[in-house]
Amino acid sequence: MTVTTGVRAGDLTRCAALFEAADPPRAGTVVFWDAEGVPPPAGEAGEADVVTVEDGVPVTRTVPVVRLSVADALPVLARAARPGETAHPAAAFWGAAAGIALHLAARERLLPGVTRGGYDAWRTGPLDLDDVRRVRELAAAAPPEAYAAALPGTGGAEVRLAEPEGLVRAFLDAVADTLPRTPAAHAAPGRAAFAAVEPQHVPQLRAWAEEISAGLDSGVRVSLRVELGGGGGVEPPAVRLVPRAPSPADPTPALDAGELFESADHALGPRAQADTVLAVRRAAGVWAPLERLLPVPRAMDLSDREVTDLLGEGAGRLRAHGIDVLWPTDAHRSLTARAVVGADLPPPGDLRSFFGGGGTVDLRWQLDLDGDPLTEEEMAAVGAGRPVVRLRGGWTLIGAGLARKAREREVGALTAIEALAVALSGYARIGTEQVPVAPTAWLLALRARLSDPDGGSEPVRQPAALTATLRDYQLRGLRWLDRMTSLGLGGCLADDMGLGKTLQLISLHLLRQEHEGSAGPTLVVCPASLLGNWQREVGRFAPGTAVRRYHGTGRTLDGAADGFVLTTYGTMRLDAEKLAGHRWGMVVADEAQHVKNPHSSTAKALRLIPADAKVALTGTPVENSLSELWAVLDWTTPGLLGGYGEFRRRWMAPIEAERAEGAGERATAQRLAGLVRPFLLRRRKSDPGIAPELPPKTETDRPVALTGEQSALYRKQVDEVMGLIRGSEGIARSGLVLKLLTGLKQICNHPAQFLKEEGTALTGRSGKLELLDELLGTITAEGGAALVFTQYVAMARLLERHLAERGVPAQLLHGGTPVPKREELVQRFQDGEVPVFLLSLKAAGTGLNLTRADHVVHFDRWWNPAVEAQATDRAYRIGQTRPVQVHRLIAEGTVEDRIAALLESKKELADAVLGTGEQALTELTNDELANLVELRSE
Repeated sequence: MTVTTGVRAGDLTRCAALFEAADPPRAGTVVFWDAEGVPPPAGEAGEADVVTVEDGVPVTRTVPVVRLSVADALPVLARAARPGETAHPAAAFWGAAAGIALHLAARERLLPGVTRGGYDAWRTGPLDLDDVRRVRELAAAAPPEAYAAALPGTGGAEVRLAEPEGLVRAFLDAVADTLPRTPAAHAAPGRAAFAAVEPQHVPQLRAWAEEISAGLDSGVRVSLRVELGGGGGVEPPAVRLVPRAPSPADPTPALDAGELFESADHALGPRAQADTVLAVRRAAGVWAPLERLLPVPRAMDLSDREVTDLLGEGAGRLRAHGIDVLWPTDAHRSLTARAVVGADLPPPGDLRSFFGGGGTVDLRWQLDLDGDPLTEEEMAAVGAGRPVVRLRGGWTLIGAGLARKAREREVGALTAIEALAVALSGYARIGTEQVPVAPTAWLLALRARLSDPDGGSEPVRQPAALTATLRDYQLRGLRWLDRMTSLGLGGCLADDMGLGKTLQLISLHLLRQEHEGSAGPTLVVCPASLLGNWQREVGRFAPGTAVRRYHGTGRTLDGAADGFVLTTYGTMRLDAEKLAGHRWGMVVADEAQHVKNPHSSTAKALRLIPADAKVALTGTPVENSLSELWAVLDWTTPGLLGGYGEFRRRWMAPIEAERAEGAGERATAQRLAGLVRPFLLRRRKSDPGIAPELPPKTETDRPVALTGEQSALYRKQVDEVMGLIRGSEGIARSGLVLKLLTGLKQICNHPAQFLKEEGTALTGRSGKLELLDELLGTITAEGGAALVFTQYVAMARLLERHLAERGVPAQLLHGGTPVPKREELVQRFQDGEVPVFLLSLKAAGTGLNLTRADHVVHFDRWWNPAVEAQATDRAYRIGQTRPVQVHRLIAEGTVEDRIAALLESKKELADAVLGTGEQALTELTNDELANLVELRSE
């Protein structure tokens, strides 16, 4: 009985599994059963006899089972083999076998045959030695439950089980016999055999199938051994190629072709000679020089050109067809190539002149033998073009690529920034290849200089004009900023929100004014909501320093010869040419995530403005994608990470692949971290010694139940939109997915938001609103103050109306609030005039200082941890004296309940290098999406 309806793969993977072979192989079945005799999780089940050991005696007993055809079982077994899946060892075992079978099929290792019963069948083959070894290793690891079926005709004390290896091979054949078949082929006249699902009785094709298989899957697999003959003196030895014939059934016995054809007394079987000729003929079709081995294979001498070709692409082509080339170990030593940068240069002295002088550094190839560099004479010998060269007392085989690198050593020149990237990453790009770089004294010295914040000189002290005492970490930040900007390199200060990035930047400006070479005005580009904050902070910490706003009508740069000039991203975009015509000592991009899209008009305008120093300020250098990190650093230090296309190929794609594979070490991310670390200073509030005076912060997820109205709307939205999604693809499907997620989030907030109702009653219709009322009642009764964030202005307006009706003093700030009004609202809240501040997350999630609040409520989730953390930091920042409580309202059983795990990967990505929210969810399959948004009762 084959049962598929109602069976969930995740349930079956927790059962034991065994394979029942059949004739033809595709008729075999996979049996899922429970060792305790519990019926498997299915609506309908059959029975099977399995063997268990009781009191040391094998006993056959009947247990309830679920039988699946091989085709139906493959998805279940594939899931059982996933890393981290809590599957039964027997199910995981057959999952591993399924992986081998699918790998063989992908390599087209399938052969036609006719079974003992006369039916058409495909089987796996030909197998190379690695395939055989893999099958044997898997069979040796089989748990008892995986082959717990008694052989026919045994019972009682005479119970015998099938050998695991034979059962595995039968399963591989069953998969091979299943995959190529299509139901439509059964109706095609004359084409049903080897294509149709139903068994075809074709005994007349047995001889044909055996002939085909004999030609393709002979019992002998040929390998090619390379020998060096003679050549004991100065002349290179002759290179000889010797065919060898081992057996795939047992790789131990192996004969040279000469021995095989000189004697009939060998262990390879009576067909070994004919099979070897066939195998050599196939190999000659892959690499033409092997035709000289026919008609009777013997050893053959190779010309220099043939050796070079074999060392290059020839061996790779043969290997791809299952033919190994065995090189002599004493002549195939480890000869490798590395790049060398600045090999003849003294350690860099004046780094400012080096980075600003437009000079270059040479890049060349260096060859190493077993890790030791070759001498000039040895490099010349390798580059002469002979495939066999005598090096250090022995003969070494030289490929064409290595010979070319020894001959054409000079690769080109690197700019100062490119050389810097090589020094930090340890790799150089040559053509399309990323090659390791030898750690020369020049590179090591450059790396050491950049790693020392004070450059070996007297440590920087805070400027005399600063009316504040910098904390230790802020002083270290100032030293780092001064070091990078004095070298003309720029950098990104990525401290957590609330740690004083503005203060450190004001300190840097004052410090630069103390030296004639770096003095000059500082242009600060920031969101409109931060203009007032910057003006107040400059007045507070640098009194007497000129500060003006370049914003609004009548704006002018007349007289802006020193001090600070503050402008917005929008104004900068409009007046980029005018700003570019002014001389700036430093340009600062505050909340630099606003230029995370390098192709935006804002980012392009910012790049037009020249400056002696460039500094980016942001608490989230990686919000959604590593491309944002590239955009910021390519502005502060152009050329460090290469062009965007190169950055995607070299860094983004490998890091995403490592993350998808669950790679533990994340080697590529670590290399990128090493490259960007000197240019990106990131400190967190939780780091030891950073902000010990900050009070504790408590974050709580507060689940709420949907009301009946919300549940009905939720289910209707899922049913309607999922139906449309299943019938769409591409951009249209992505748009529908976003529509579904947005609708569900709005329903979780309040039905009135989803239905776009105005003026209707709000009370009693939303679980979140009821909980918010309870929270705000407690907070205001205790004299506290709360920030309430929502990503929807429409929802914020509903909350504003609701709180007004309840008599709760509240005010609202959103993207359309004018700048003067924003500053007034902030001041009113900080002065304690209003206890509840409703905020649009996008408009107020950064820059504002709202330390009056001791509670932060996220009414809905932005689905980006970095953005939510920034919003929380409006209250949890330097200056906060009370414990801060963060409340995240989450609708139970909904998509909000299950989204957190999908966000963790983005957290890991940002942490590994120093995520896309809803857009990433559009890549889910229909089933994964349906599982994500399903409304559950628990």
